Amino acid sequence: MKVSIITAVFNSEATVCEAIGSVAAQSHCEMEHLIVEGKSTDGSLAAINRAAHNRMVLISEPDSGIYDALNKGIQKATGEVIGFVHSDDFLANNEVVERIAAEFADPAVEAVFGNLDYVAQNDTSRVIRHWVGSDFTPRKLRRGWMPAHPTLYVRRHVYERLGGFDTSFRIAADYDFILRFFSQTTARTVFIPEVLYKMRVGGVSNRNLARIVEKTGEDRRALRKNGIGGAGTIAWKNLSKISQFFPTAK
Repeated sequence: MKVSIITAVFNSEATVCEAIGSVAAQSHCEMEHLIVEGKSTDGSLAAINRAAHNRMVLISEPDSGIYDALNKGIQKATGEVIGFVHSDDFLANNEVVERIAAEFADPAVEAVFGNLDYVAQNDTSRVIRHWVGSDFTPRKLRRGWMPAHPTLYVRRHVYERLGGFDTSFRIAADYDFILRFFSQTTARTVFIPEVLYKMRVGGVSNRNLARIVEKTGEDRRALRKNGIGGAGTIAWKNLSKISQFFPTAK
């Protein structure tokens, strides 16, 4: 089963090689890695070329932001299953994609997701926050549940059916897509109770208070757009994150 992994890159010279290397090292054989580079102004393109591997496809052209870049990758993807590795992040180990692909061997499965560690910018061995997921239910969705989006892999036909990311959102297009998908799917979804992904802290949605306020506003708009929950959903969504700062056994 072919898996397409998409990485959007803009001014990520310091970290993009690690992101690419974590994909290149994957044990799963049937895989393509689409790098969508938005004409960075630093040395990102040179770093990408240094880290290039034989399963990599490079698209280098201006874009309108991360969600536009990810949509370009989705449109170019040829795999049956699509996932993402952001340019500041990396897969947790070399068997992640193989583990995910094994779940998709069941044709009834439409989505797979797992746990995520937030790690320190300059010391990725130090876990700051541990996102422990859980199985999906419609009731949980109304109470603010969501999978860690970077761990979410779905079949390509999901994007063909529902469309890609809504680029009117600057920060919360991933949450909008999650709401759109999980509120409509009747297929089987699989939660893998293992850390699949390592994300550096300080991302676009949580790097400062202004961003957090903006993210909350976009979350509310995504809920209204998809007809799910309300103010209570946002409150439960935010409260559920507190325990992530007190990691338990993984």
